Amino acid sequence: MNKSILTFLASVFCVAISFAQNGTLNGKIVSSDNLPLEAVTVTVNGTKFGTQTDSQGNFEIKNLKSGNYTLKTSFVGFKTREITFSITENQTTTLEDVALSSKAETLDEVVLNGTKTNPYARKESAVVSKMPLKDIENPQVYNTISSELLKEQVVTNFDDALKNAPGIDKLWESTGRGSDGAGYFSLRGFAVQPTMVNGLPSLTNGSPDPANIERIEVIKGPSGTLFGSSLISYGGLINVTTKRPYNSFGGSVSYVGGTYGLNRVAVDVNTPLSTEKNVAMRVNAAYHSENSFQDAGFRKSLFIAPSLSYEVNDKLSFLINTEFYNGKSTNQTMLFLDRGAPLRVHNLGELGYDNKRSYTSNDLFIETPSFNLQGQMNYKINDQWTSQTVISRTSSKSEGYYSYLYEGTQYTPVTDGIVLARYTSNQNSESIGTDIQQNFIGDFKIGSLRNRLIVGFDYYNMNVVNNGSSYVQDGYVYIGNNLQQFNESVLGITDPTLYTDDSGTLSQAGVDGLLAGSPRSASKTKQEIYSAYASNVLNITPALSVMTSLRVDRFINNGDLSTTADDYNQTALSPKFGVVFQPILDKVSVFANFMNGFSNVAPITTPGNNIFTFDPEQANQLEVGTKLNLLNDKLTAGLSFYTVKVSNTVLQVSPEEYIQDGEQTNKGFEANITASPIAGLNIIAGYSYNDSKLEKAAEGNEFANRRPESAGPQNLANLWATYKILDGKLQGFGLGFGGNYGSENKIFNRNGAGAFTLPDYTVINGSLFYSSNDFLITLKLDNITNKEYYKGWSTISPQRPRIFSIGATYNF
Repeated sequence: MNKSILTFLASVFCVAISFAQNGTLNGKIVSSDNLPLEAVTVTVNGTKFGTQTDSQGNFEIKNLKSGNYTLKTSFVGFKTREITFSITENQTTTLEDVALSSKAETLDEVVLNGTKTNPYARKESAVVSKMPLKDIENPQVYNTISSELLKEQVVTNFDDALKNAPGIDKLWESTGRGSDGAGYFSLRGFAVQPTMVNGLPSLTNGSPDPANIERIEVIKGPSGTLFGSSLISYGGLINVTTKRPYNSFGGSVSYVGGTYGLNRVAVDVNTPLSTEKNVAMRVNAAYHSENSFQDAGFRKSLFIAPSLSYEVNDKLSFLINTEFYNGKSTNQTMLFLDRGAPLRVHNLGELGYDNKRSYTSNDLFIETPSFNLQGQMNYKINDQWTSQTVISRTSSKSEGYYSYLYEGTQYTPVTDGIVLARYTSNQNSESIGTDIQQNFIGDFKIGSLRNRLIVGFDYYNMNVVNNGSSYVQDGYVYIGNNLQQFNESVLGITDPTLYTDDSGTLSQAGVDGLLAGSPRSASKTKQEIYSAYASNVLNITPALSVMTSLRVDRFINNGDLSTTADDYNQTALSPKFGVVFQPILDKVSVFANFMNGFSNVAPITTPGNNIFTFDPEQANQLEVGTKLNLLNDKLTAGLSFYTVKVSNTVLQVSPEEYIQDGEQTNKGFEANITASPIAGLNIIAGYSYNDSKLEKAAEGNEFANRRPESAGPQNLANLWATYKILDGKLQGFGLGFGGNYGSENKIFNRNGAGAFTLPDYTVINGSLFYSSNDFLITLKLDNITNKEYYKGWSTISPQRPRIFSIGATYNF
C-alpha cells in the first residue's frame, strides 16, 4: 500500500481516537419559573463549541477535551449568564435546570447532577397556542415527532415521519397537481394536508423534505380560533418547525442508500458570522433520488434551506428562514373507483390487481418547485410584553404531466374485471401566498392571578394562476382475468399476438400529440382574509387554569378574476375554551376543551341559473382527557375522548335545490406514550379509535348514515422502541423495533354504489445501529414481513414492500 495512504489512514485513526476520548457537556436551560427555554444560544468561552437548546430546553456539546471551562448563555429578554464546569475524558457532565432571569430577578446556584431523559418527549410548544405553554397545562392535544426520532428511523420522506403520531393515516399520495398536489392524510376522520411551517402558511404541491425539520407537531381538533380555516381541517393541522441557527460552528453530513435505487445525501452546516457571535447562519440541504418498486416510476428532489439569525441586543432579534425545493417524479399509482354506478368489485380479492404494475412511464413526470420565505422580528417591550412581527411569502408550482386512472361504467361487454380510462393533462399552475402577522404576547399578573395573553392580527392573501391544459383520454387499462374479452370488445383487437392490458400512449411525444388540440383553462383566482384573535390563559390557582380564545375572520373571495359572478364575502367567529386542573403540579393534569373550526362556503349556481348562498360551515369539538409527566420526565402520556360535530353542511336535494342542513359526527379515543423506563431504552407508542358518520342528510344522499370515505381506518396503532448499550465492549450498539397497524378501511362507502374495503395491515420495521459522539451508522429494514397493503380515499394505492437501507452520519 502507498506510504502516503498509510499515513493518511493513521492520521484519521488518531483523530478518531482523540475524539472518542473527549468528554460531553449536556444540560437544560429554564426560566426562573422553571419553564424550558427553546433556542437559547449556549457557547463554551475560548472555543469554537456551542449550540442552541431544543424545545425542552435541552442542549448537548460534544468533543470537549479534559479541563475547566466557562459556559455562556444568551437569549433575548433574559440576562446573559456564565457558568463554570469541568470535563473528564469519556465522561458526561450535566448542568441541570440552569435558570435564566430577567433584569429584576436573581439566580440560584446550578445543580451539577442528573441526566437528560426521554429524548422523544417535547413538553412545551410556542406554536400550538401561539405562546410558550407547557403541554401539561395546555387543554389541547398535540403529538410531537422529533428530529432525533427521524434520525433513528432513517426517515427519508414526510409520509413515513407521520407514522409516529397516533390518529393520522395517509389517504392520498402526493399527486403533484396544481393547488392541492400535496399528500392527504386522515386526522380524527377529516382530510388534511401539510400546510404550516413554523405556524405560518406554507404551500406545496409535493412532499416536504425532512432535511430541515426540527420537529413535526400534529395538532388535534378544529383549530380555526388561532389558525383560521383556509389551510387546515376540522381534524386539526400538521405543523413543521424548522431548524434554527446557533452561535458556534458545527453540523453534520449524512448519506442514506437502499433498495430500489435509494440515494440521499444531506448536509447541515452552522456558522457564526460575527466575532460577537450575535449573527449566525445555518444551511440544510438534501439531494434525493429513488426509483419505484413498480415496473416504472421515480422520485428526485433537490432541497436547500438557508436561515439567518441576528441578535441585536437583549431586547431585539431577527430570524429569516428560507426553503427552496424542486421535486421531479412520476405520478404514484392510484386507481379511481367509479363514482357514478354500482361497484363491480368490492375488495382486493375481486379486483385481482398486480401491485407491481404502475401503468405509467418515466417519460411522464411532473415537477413541483416550491419556495418559502419567513421573516420574524421579536422585540422585548418590557419584562411582561413581547412584540412579534412575522412576514411570510410562499409559492408552489406544478409543471408537467399528471395522469389518473378512472373506472368507467360504459364497458358493459366486459363481464370479468374492470376497465379504467387514463386521463392526462399538462399542468401549469402556481399558487402564491402572502401572510403578515402582528402578535403581542404578555405574561403578567392582575392581583394574584397570572395571565398569559396573545393578541394578534393576521392578513393572508392567496393567488392561483392556472394555464394548464384540459384532460384528454389516453387509452384504457384492464385489470382482470379475461384479456381476450377486453381486447376484442373494448379495443377491437382480434389478433392474440397483439393483446394488451394497456392501450395508452406512454411517451412524451405521444401525449403531446393528444394534448395538441386540448384547450388551455387559463384562470386567475384571488382570496384575502383579514383576521383578529386573542387568547388568554388565566391561572386561578397554580393548579387550575382557564383558556378563553376568540377569532374573527373577514373572508373576501374574488374567485375567477375574469368575472364577478363567483365573488362573495363572509365573516366568521370562532371561539375556544379550555380548562386544566393539575392535582399533582407539573405531573398530572385533567383537561377539557371546546374548540371551533369553520369553512367558508362558496355560492352555488345551478344549471337553471339559480344562485344559492350559504353561511360558513361550523365544526365544534368537545374533549376531555388527562396528561401525565412522571418519573422525573421518564414517562409522558396522554389520554383523551373527543366528539367533533360538523353542522351547516351543504346538501344537494335536486339539480336545482340545495339546503344547508347536513350534520356529521366524529367521535373517538386517543392515547400516546413516550417513555425511558431504564437507561438506554426509549419508547414512543400510540393508539386511536375513530367512529365517524354522516348522521343528518337529504333523502337519498349517497353517504347518509355511512362512514365517510375520508375517515380512514377505525383503529390505528404505532410503536417504536430503541435500546442502546451504554457501557462495556458493545457500548454504542443498539437495536430498534416497531411498526404500524391499521384496521380495515372502507375507502369507498355509498348507499347506492356499495363499498370497497381494504383489509387491515400490520407493518413491522427494525434497525441495528452504532452511535458515538461523532458517528451514527444504522441498518434499517422496513416492512420486514413484506406485507402487501394499500391506502385509499375512493382510490386504491399500493404501498411499498420490504425496503432495506443503510444510513451514515458524521457530526462535526
